[in-house]
Amino acid sequence: MEAFNVTEENHTEQTGSDDYSLDRVPRDKRNMGWLSITNITFGIATAIFYFQMGSVMALSFGAINAIISAVYAIVVAGILGTFIAYLSAKSGMNVNLLSRGGGFGYIGASLTSFIYATNFIMYCALEGLILVAAVHEFLPVIPEWVLILIFGTVVIPLNWFGIKQLDKLQKWSLPLFFIFLIAAIIMAATTPSVYEGSFWTFMPEGVQVGGTALLLCIGMQHGIMGLTPLLASDYARFLKPKDMKIGVFAIGFIPQIFCFGVMGGLGIWFGVRLGEANPGVYIVLLLGVWGALFTMLTQIRINITNIYSGSLSLSTFFENIFKFTPGRRFWVVVTGVAAMILMLGGIVDHLELVMTFQGVFLLTWATILVIDAIVIKKILKIGPGYYEARQQNLYKWNPIGVASLLIASGLGTVAALGVMGEFLQSTAAFFASILAAILTVIIAIYTKGKYYVKKEANDIPKEDYIR
Repeated sequence: MEAFNVTEENHTEQTGSDDYSLDRVPRDKRNMGWLSITNITFGIATAIFYFQMGSVMALSFGAINAIISAVYAIVVAGILGTFIAYLSAKSGMNVNLLSRGGGFGYIGASLTSFIYATNFIMYCALEGLILVAAVHEFLPVIPEWVLILIFGTVVIPLNWFGIKQLDKLQKWSLPLFFIFLIAAIIMAATTPSVYEGSFWTFMPEGVQVGGTALLLCIGMQHGIMGLTPLLASDYARFLKPKDMKIGVFAIGFIPQIFCFGVMGGLGIWFGVRLGEANPGVYIVLLLGVWGALFTMLTQIRINITNIYSGSLSLSTFFENIFKFTPGRRFWVVVTGVAAMILMLGGIVDHLELVMTFQGVFLLTWATILVIDAIVIKKILKIGPGYYEARQQNLYKWNPIGVASLLIASGLGTVAALGVMGEFLQSTAAFFASILAAILTVIIAIYTKGKYYVKKEANDIPKEDYIR
């Protein structure tokens, strides 16, 4: 067994953690049922942020445009999520490790890991600020900076013992979430609607179905729909092999239905019915102090998953680049502190720009991983039929993934800034993904897969092969 694999296993035994942040999860440790893992992924699916997305889109661009964009998000993110969950469950790796042998090389993959980590830190800060705002409404005597420190700190110990602790926390809190959610729906249904017609017929003056309004809704969905498919890999790698068939669909697709369909759909309904786009306001108005508690529950649930995934990505990045391996718990603290700094620094003021880049980058990255697996590895049979994560067997850079990502996400970001016209501005992430898929295939054929591995492995279980 390679040196750093032994180190990782020893670290796991010594700390009682079970994160496997630096190598594949051994087959005998893939012992979680698909229901448990799907429940964990609901940590992000139950975020109030999806309420806000639905409410803003409906009130700004019309309910039917918001609904159509939600269906689009479910389909695209669901397909990507299912494929990525399959690759993760089959190989025992998350996307950071899959990227090493999936077209990026170990330094190339580390760069994606770092940007991925900053994404989770940013969302952790954003979700934390929603919570701070809701509690501050009830307790204005407490300064917001104090609430930021309190709620930023509380998620750190909740991440201390890895995936099994997350499973218990999410199981315990999910029933409470549904109780609060049903109460909010009942209260909203008994509150007179500010809009007289059916909620799906609501359309602001001067806005029509389709056209620019729909494109703007799709553009907003792109800001988040690249994240949820990738997130599945952090948990699908622990899936029991016997649960593969139903598990990869449940982990990859069901959370997308809940994120964009249920939570986003309810956000559309709440927004139109109550005439308010901010769930931090209308949930508290509907449920009073219980609304503040509901907000606290949902935001802590999602920030547990944000901290977990962010810490895994930082661990991978610093191990690759600097050979610095203090363990995932160290990075849990770093991720939590970084999120608090962003909250104190007013991340919301720059949210639109950050989300534009993140949406383009994440959707492009997810597309490259899926195209590499299905087209390059399986159909064209270029490169090895397995994923390699050990540095000594890998090249630092693989132009297949790195060049495709840089070119496609670069042009996609330019398009998102409006340089290439209105249509591509709103569909920039999708445009970048299609471009990345084409480039991935062209570069793989041109390089003949030369840069996947320096040395063929003979110690990877045949069950972990995807070809």
